[in-house]
Amino acid sequence: MAVTGKQKSVWFCTNCGNEYPKWMGRCPACGEWNTIVEKKIESGGKFRGGMPVSGHGPRPLNEIDSGADDRISLNNNELDRILGGGMVRGSLVLIGGEPGIGKSTLSLQIPLANPSLKTLYVTGEESERQVKMRADRLEGDASNCQIYSETSIEDIVGQARELMPDLMIVDSVQTMFTEMADSAPGSVTQIKEVASRLLRLAKETGIPIILIGHITKEGYIAGPKILEHIVDVVLQFEGENRGAYRILRSIKNRFGSTSELAVFEMTGHGLRQVENPSELLIPMHEAGLSGTAISAMMDGTRPFLFEVQALVSSAVYGTAQRSATGFDARRLNMLLAVLEKRAGFKLAQKDVFLNMAGGLRVSDPACDLAVVSAVLSSNFDFPIQETYCFAGEVGLSGEIRPVSQVDRRVMEAERLGFGKIFISSFSSSDFKPKKISVVKAADIPALVKALFRE
Repeated sequence: MAVTGKQKSVWFCTNCGNEYPKWMGRCPACGEWNTIVEKKIESGGKFRGGMPVSGHGPRPLNEIDSGADDRISLNNNELDRILGGGMVRGSLVLIGGEPGIGKSTLSLQIPLANPSLKTLYVTGEESERQVKMRADRLEGDASNCQIYSETSIEDIVGQARELMPDLMIVDSVQTMFTEMADSAPGSVTQIKEVASRLLRLAKETGIPIILIGHITKEGYIAGPKILEHIVDVVLQFEGENRGAYRILRSIKNRFGSTSELAVFEMTGHGLRQVENPSELLIPMHEAGLSGTAISAMMDGTRPFLFEVQALVSSAVYGTAQRSATGFDARRLNMLLAVLEKRAGFKLAQKDVFLNMAGGLRVSDPACDLAVVSAVLSSNFDFPIQETYCFAGEVGLSGEIRPVSQVDRRVMEAERLGFGKIFISSFSSSDFKPKKISVVKAADIPALVKALFRE
């Protein structure tokens, strides 16, 4: 006698796929009306996803082999670096980003640049012919890349176990479905169980898997948050899809640092690696303009320089405006309060607009000094020399605090031909640059004296 599971009813939204225990007129997730429908599902089915069972009991930690991770080079310096030195065998990597930003292009460039790796490319959004057209445009070696157009995760896992590829790419995880869950592809249950099935495949076989994921209009990866917990690495594309440059940022990495980013340029032949992003982010305007300053920033282990732009003008209306693009607006308000309280600059009745050039989102406190310098430059309408750059944190008492890895910042500025860099007088640095002058300032008044009264 066959044993069947229990029948139960669930309600899910036909617009966004979220499931609910009862009917509602309006979906709380997407806000649409009359999109929640009832679905009969059978519970109690066997589902074996997630990590494979070990087959033994607890083991002492000191008896477990902790050898170095076996990594695969993807023949892409930027991608290898952001992954921590290559892709670990048996790892699950999730790449998210807006439509048209380059997720599918990057995922197809990987097998085309690595003909020595047997790759299984699973596409659930495009036909095999569409993938072939993109591959012809990217001009790579597709001799060892297998294309499989399928959305059933059971068939995909079966093909992967039969082929045993060196690398597997799934585009995208939101289009895949499993027969164990009776809900629409892209729903919370489907995404969770598909990801668990792929995780088990990766850990059992050692096949590294790259997942392509969609994002919501708020900028988060679509689906349940557990998807980001299941995978080993989460990478997200940033940047305007109308522009040429893309930033791939590491959000989660179990095998490396999460403070890394990779810069690419979208061309007619795919994404090109930008080995030196400083050359793209330094000024692209005529010399002699006020309100600009160059910051020496660290993002992970990579130093690069970029332009900070500020505009200070008299408030047209009663309340002064404060606007920051790519910079924490609350920190901008703090820096303006420090300038007014500790240095005596009257900015309360002036509009202040701040912009990080190149579409960057900056969190390094070493950018404080460049922000303060750009604001003062615009307020005085006094241009800063284009060969000057800044690296320092500003405290609430107006002091300039030292920042980490100042030697690497100075070396990067010297390599790019800058003549002077302003840092904290409390920095302990043994580096003796030959072509750049290091100016140390203890507080904001000392910075103003060294910068605007030369």
